[in-house]
Amino acid sequence: MNKQELTKVIAKGAKVTNAEAESVIKAFLGAVMETLKKGNKVQLVGFGSFCTVKRAARKGVNPKTKKAINIPAKKVAKFVPGKELKELVAKGK
Repeated sequence: MNKQELTKVIAKGAKVTNAEAESVIKAFLGAVMETLKKGNKVQLVGFGSFCTVKRAARKGVNPKTKKAINIPAKKVAKFVPGKELKELVAKGK
C-alpha cells in the first residue's frame, strides 16, 4: 500500500475527504519525524513504537571496486511492532 492508497482507505473509514485524510497523514508523519529528530520515542500501544537507535561504525566493501571502506556510526529510525500487531500478522500467515 502506498501513501495515495492509504489516504483513500483512511478517507473512507473516517468518512472525510481525501484532502482531509491526506492532511491528517502529513500531520502524523510530521509529528513522528519531529519527535524522532529530537531523540524521543513515539509509542502507539498495540501498534508499535518508533524510536532512534545508534548504529555502530563498521567495515564494509565497495561493491564496484571491492575495496574495504569504513562506514561511520550514525543514528537511524527504527519501528518495533507491538504485541497486537505481531499477533495480527502471525494470524494472517
